[in-house]
Parts: sequence; structure tokens; C-alpha cells
Amino acid sequence: MRKWFKMLGLGALALVLNACTTMNNNTAMPERFSDLHFDNKAPIPLTVKTVEIKSEFTPSFTRPNVEHLLPVSIEKTAKTWAKERLEAADFSSDRVAEFIIQDASVTETEEKSGQLLMKDRLKYHANLKVLLRVVEKQTSAATEVGVWRDLTMAVDTGIEDKEQHWNEMVIKLFKVFDENMEKNINQSLNMYVKDNQTITNY
Repeated sequence: MRKWFKMLGLGALALVLNACTTMNNNTAMPERFSDLHFDNKAPIPLTVKTVEIKSEFTPSFTRPNVEHLLPVSIEKTAKTWAKERLEAADFSSDRVAEFIIQDASVTETEEKSGQLLMKDRLKYHANLKVLLRVVEKQTSAATEVGVWRDLTMAVDTGIEDKEQHWNEMVIKLFKVFDENMEKNINQSLNMYVKDNQTITNY
């Protein structure tokens, strides 16, 4: 009986060690696609007390919307952009900057080739629309940026290749967004950019 319990104990120990090994292996596995970051560029200092990040976008999780399938989320990346590129630089003021994500969708449509030897195609349309508003007492100023990106691939494209193409689409989308939003801030909200030397003619 004692020998049986001893063997049972060794078996349980082996199971625990095996579980730990499995967990460690999973933890050690690198992510195939990394989240995008923008801290390689200097933050834009706004003369506001706080920067509030909000999202009005609600994914439907039903086709034709497929934004939830992308390995890197457009909505999450937009929030990261705001955290890393917008800086509250006047804690003595009552002004608040509101970064509002209005759209972060991706839709999928199938296009029939209409030709015998041509494959049908899948078309993806990624859309990002953001409103940046500075609120001060009873007044406010705002700028809006909307960018989009289209992607087309064969209908029988494998999931790994799809994810690679989707990831590249999001990277290109945010390259344009980053450039446009910084430009708009320096033009439309230049009065709220600390030490801004831009002179805008209205």
C-alpha cells in the first residue's frame, strides 16, 4: 500500500512539472504580431490639464465587419497613439483635450472575378476616424482626421498570409493617420500647442 501511494505521489509530481513546463513554454513563445507604438517620435505638448481618451466605436462582431479578426486592433492602436503622442503640459489650466475614436472598422466584401481562370477576391476596407477636441469652459476647438486603407487578396488566401496582409494594412493606415493628425493639430489647434511657432492665417 505504501509503495502504491509513493508511485501515486510521483505521478502527481510529474503532472505538476509537466504543467509548469507547458506554461513556461507558452509564456516564452513570442507574439507573432506586436502592438504598434509611436514613442519613437516626440510627444505633442498641449496646454491642457488632462488628455481624455474615449471611444464611441462599438464592434458588431458580425460580417461584413471583421475588425475583431485582425491581429492588431485599430481601436487599441489609436488609444496607444493618443497615450504616446499627446501630452498634457499645463496642469494649472482647466482645459481638457478629448481624443474621441468615432470609427475603427474593417469590412470585408467578396468580389466575383467574372472570368473563368481568375479567382474571386476579398476586399478589405479599414477606416479610422478620430475627433480631437480641446474644451475650455464654454468654448471648444476641434480637429477631425479620417483615414482609410483598402486591401485586396485572393479568396483562398490562407489565414497566416491574411494576418500578415492585415498587419501591413494597419501599419500603413497609422502612418498616414500620424502624419495627418500632427499636421492638423499644428494648424487647427496651434493655439493649444505649447511653444508652438506656427502662424496660421484664418
